[in-house]
Amino acid sequence: MRSNHSRSLPVLRRPGAPSSARTASPAWSRGPYRAVLSRLGRADRWAFDRVAAARLPGLEYVLPRLSRSADHGVLWFTTAAALGLTRRPRLRRGALRGSIAIAVASPVVNILGKQAFRRARPVVDLVPPIRIRWKLPTSHAFPSGHSASAAAFAAGVALEAPAAVAAPVAATAAAVAFARVYTGAHYPGDVLAGLGIGALAGLGTRLVWPARPPVARVTRAEGEDVQVTADGRGVVAVVNPGSGGSGEATRGILPGSAEVAAGLLERELPAAEIVVLEPGQDVEKAFAEAAARADVLAVVGGDGTVNAAARAALDHDVPLLVVPGGTFDHFARALGVESPAQAIAAYRAGRLGRVDVAYAAPAAPGSGDGGERLFLNTASFGAYTELVDRRERLEKRLGKWPALAVAAVRTLRHAEPVEAVVDGHRRHVWLAFVGNGVFGSHGAAPTWRERLDDGRLDVRMVSAGRRMPRVRAVAAVLAGHLHMAPGFRAWRAGGLEVLAEGGELRLARDGEVAPAPPAIRFGKHSRALAVFRPEC
Repeated sequence: MRSNHSRSLPVLRRPGAPSSARTASPAWSRGPYRAVLSRLGRADRWAFDRVAAARLPGLEYVLPRLSRSADHGVLWFTTAAALGLTRRPRLRRGALRGSIAIAVASPVVNILGKQAFRRARPVVDLVPPIRIRWKLPTSHAFPSGHSASAAAFAAGVALEAPAAVAAPVAATAAAVAFARVYTGAHYPGDVLAGLGIGALAGLGTRLVWPARPPVARVTRAEGEDVQVTADGRGVVAVVNPGSGGSGEATRGILPGSAEVAAGLLERELPAAEIVVLEPGQDVEKAFAEAAARADVLAVVGGDGTVNAAARAALDHDVPLLVVPGGTFDHFARALGVESPAQAIAAYRAGRLGRVDVAYAAPAAPGSGDGGERLFLNTASFGAYTELVDRRERLEKRLGKWPALAVAAVRTLRHAEPVEAVVDGHRRHVWLAFVGNGVFGSHGAAPTWRERLDDGRLDVRMVSAGRRMPRVRAVAAVLAGHLHMAPGFRAWRAGGLEVLAEGGELRLARDGEVAPAPPAIRFGKHSRALAVFRPEC
């Protein structure tokens, strides 16, 4: 027995009948398209009848509630909040990307799609009443807004999150889409169109925000022996308890991320030597002494602490085990190490890789200003150093991106350019960024790379005249597209020379700001540092 699904296609007016903005048939429903639409409509009604007649024990109670929970995106925004609370970067990025995708897909479907097609809802005489527990929607049916939001969120999460999280989210999105047919709210064609629009919205977020690869590739250290023991014998771990927000104000009240990581090391590698840095202690000396007696040098702390550990590991030719314990842990995350447990697993597996180490060294011979200043992530000068200072002071209270916004506005409002000669060319440098490897993002604080062993420096510079359109520059920084700033230049190089005409430079390396000589040379030691890496 078939149901009478009247008005399942857009209403067609009789010739000569008055038309209105609400009832006039759209142009696509007339002429040669009518026969095609008629066949598709019959197939859609047949598929709806099959689903309506299906009996799926238990799901009569589950699917209507699941469909209801997705009203107005409540299910997805709740999931996004839960992912954000995990504080895992990949999950937080997935939640944000999925939410942005919903913000794009929802108006496309509800404002444009439904008004353009104006398809009536199905007649639900074959749908058991137990499935229709709430008032059916009265808006137009095509495309399905619930399905679009579900697919948009699932696609956004899948671009960032690991499969263990993305797969359940995708399965839930598919269940919501099926529930819209099962409860009689939509024809299958409505749902398929919504899924397509949502998936395109999720994938389309990459146009303005490139998806970040979960792990940067590194060169495998073939043929290199490393002593790995089950109990951690031979490992010397240096812990900076001030990293990750565990400063003097909170020490003894709540353990910081570095202290939690150190505790895990003590439990999992009981034979490892743990060295805890004291306030005011000479960090470079402590790492040098630890590396001298270590088979494996481990470091627990943020990027600045990892920077000091890399110097000691290079000087003593020992592999480095990076255990995340800071606020951002950019280098650890580039390696794919997002937790202390992953770092311990990488050590036990004995997988070594080799990564590039970049440096800034005095360009003038005999300058007497020390040797190479290493960096694993980025170095910057110009107003960038002031921007970094301001952002770091604000980010613990505001969060990273709001802090960056406030810091950019304040810095670019008052900053003056650095008069410098860059590779022989005189420039007024407002912002300068030098990355250890090519970074994939376009913002003022690039954070991810596809490789850690490409042998190149990523140079990005905003150099204009004495006066610069500051509103445009601030907008470019806040939009995450530094290349839109006036005077922006970017290039890849194996080296870079900078001579500041005004005297001493301030140089930020891996988030740590310090004075530098006026003439500096940037370069790279390709694949110089051996590090433990997780399984890719």
